[in-house]
Amino acid sequence: MILGDKREQVIENISKAAESGDFHIKVEVGDPVLTPEESAQIIQGYLDNSDKMRFKTKSYFARKMANILTKSLNKDTEIKGLENIADLEGGAIITSNHFSPLDNTAVRFLTRKLKKKRINIVSQETNLAMPGIVGFLMNYADIIPISDNKHYMQRDFYSILQELLENDEYILIYPEQEMWFNYRKPRPLKRGAYYYAAKLGVPVVSCFVEMQNLPEIDTEGFYKVKYTVHILPTIYPDKTKSVKENSIEMCRLDYEQKKEAYEKAYGKPLDYRFEEDDIAGWMGTKQGRHTA
Repeated sequence: MILGDKREQVIENISKAAESGDFHIKVEVGDPVLTPEESAQIIQGYLDNSDKMRFKTKSYFARKMANILTKSLNKDTEIKGLENIADLEGGAIITSNHFSPLDNTAVRFLTRKLKKKRINIVSQETNLAMPGIVGFLMNYADIIPISDNKHYMQRDFYSILQELLENDEYILIYPEQEMWFNYRKPRPLKRGAYYYAAKLGVPVVSCFVEMQNLPEIDTEGFYKVKYTVHILPTIYPDKTKSVKENSIEMCRLDYEQKKEAYEKAYGKPLDYRFEEDDIAGWMGTKQGRHTA
């Protein structure tokens, strides 16, 4: 399922960003743009309401909807590497590549297999301003907003993560930052996820989602795509190192694992010269040239 319009423009934005090495910039067209006051209002609303019964009731139904959507979208999804988390105990931070508003369903599919009732997802506060059903899910389906508000990030956000992890929850953080539509390649990673893992003393469950084209048409110019979730070796903080040292090393190791997973999945070395095949499902500028 493809959400959003102007996919060709988005792909052009991805091409330009990849060629220039700007791997963390926004490429989507028409995403909400918030003033600092609007951002602060969303964050404060989340903090004020997340413990209230009305919010929890909406979250219950949003989680049900997300689980139904997950089941529908992941009928063909495969999971490989479960042996890498066979001994995992307690809470953990999950990292994965970010290529769709719905790619979290692949991780939710994994956590459902692991008998987890929910997956907590870190998302930019702008996503909570989206309209319609997507906006409802972004507000209530176990989403934890982030923002540029340092006070919130250093105190409230940290406390939220700490409580969830102490309760053996899983938290999905996208270290690539922005979503790049159906982009197959793992991008260089931001260090935030690994800082919190090191600070809170929890492991990182390293995942990479492979995308392969299916023969069926999804929308005009695009084939449907099959996911394979690769669970890579779990990354643990080293108790002898500082938080900064751990975050740097864990980030480096996660990128190397995702790079290796990409190269094994697609049978070619990773480089960032843009090719039409970088966009999963896309028929390209000469539609019909990509078949599977």
